[in-house]
Amino acid sequence: MSPDTSQQAVEIVPFADLEERRELWERLAARSRNVFACWEWASTWWRHFGRPGEPAFAECRRDGEPFAILPLQAVARGPVRALRLLGHGPGDVLGPICDPADAEIAGTALRQALDELPGHPALLLAERLPGGPVADAFGGKLLLREANPSLTIAGQSWDEYLAARSRNLREKVGRGARKVERKHEVSYRLLERPEELEARMGTLLRLHRARWGEGTNFAEDAAFAFHRELAAAMLAAGRLRLWTMEVDGAEVAAWYGFRYEGIESFYQSGRDRSYDKLSVGFLLLARTIQAAFDDGIERYDFLRGNEPYKDRFADSDPGLETRVLGRGPLGRGLVLAAGAVLGSPRLRRVSRRLVR
Repeated sequence: MSPDTSQQAVEIVPFADLEERRELWERLAARSRNVFACWEWASTWWRHFGRPGEPAFAECRRDGEPFAILPLQAVARGPVRALRLLGHGPGDVLGPICDPADAEIAGTALRQALDELPGHPALLLAERLPGGPVADAFGGKLLLREANPSLTIAGQSWDEYLAARSRNLREKVGRGARKVERKHEVSYRLLERPEELEARMGTLLRLHRARWGEGTNFAEDAAFAFHRELAAAMLAAGRLRLWTMEVDGAEVAAWYGFRYEGIESFYQSGRDRSYDKLSVGFLLLARTIQAAFDDGIERYDFLRGNEPYKDRFADSDPGLETRVLGRGPLGRGLVLAAGAVLGSPRLRRVSRRLVR
């Protein structure tokens, strides 16, 4: 019978400078296999979005040995001081940085940090925790559940995978591509040369706006400035995946994601709506999934969201949970107020107010 790790003593050691723990951060992030925990993501996010908050990072030790990092940011508004997870906003999967085997005790440590970190925070808003041991051990009030579908590849070939899927999907992938290729010159390009990055990111932004309009978070100036810097860092580290699809020489679809520790992550996309009859967005998505199979990638993550096209390919969904924990009368009162409106259209506004 395995020991109950949630009952083991954890030492919480605060630190204020990311660079102080870079080696440990990178080592634990690699074990977590979560791209949103990797050094490139964390350090770039902190430069762009860390202020006006303050660092509230903590190293977690068990028997004197570090096993997790709590990547926390302290924010304040009026009398309320709160903790949030580094990466909130653009990050899809957040939480303690640790080996999955230590997820439960890391979730307990995250809960413990609210009482032990300096500054007397009233709240810890834990957004987009992976469903399972971390979220369960952290506890608190559940504010929101979100889909987080994925596809396990693990040794299958692309043909074997398609053979086990629906006839409709097989025909859409196979015949759909052949139909387009009979009438048009089609090519798929994966970015490899750093000197092409700026232009290709511009293509991604243009096609994203063509599909979704100007008002998306991804297309905002501050957010896209973050992604421009992030993409350069990820490319230098060999982790960027930036695809474009061309039809008769025109760039008609783009796919932006990452490959980290054997896991492919689909982050964002765009397409020219005038080519919708050719299903260019679907065909590019299928091409990226096929490339993951061909390269022996273990898992393809579709990330946050329950869009129907993800379900056509995915085979599991561990989900994401946003939870909040209060400390003291003020913190507990705010958590109770959030619980009173769960499920209402006001939920997102209340979640924001919890940290204001």
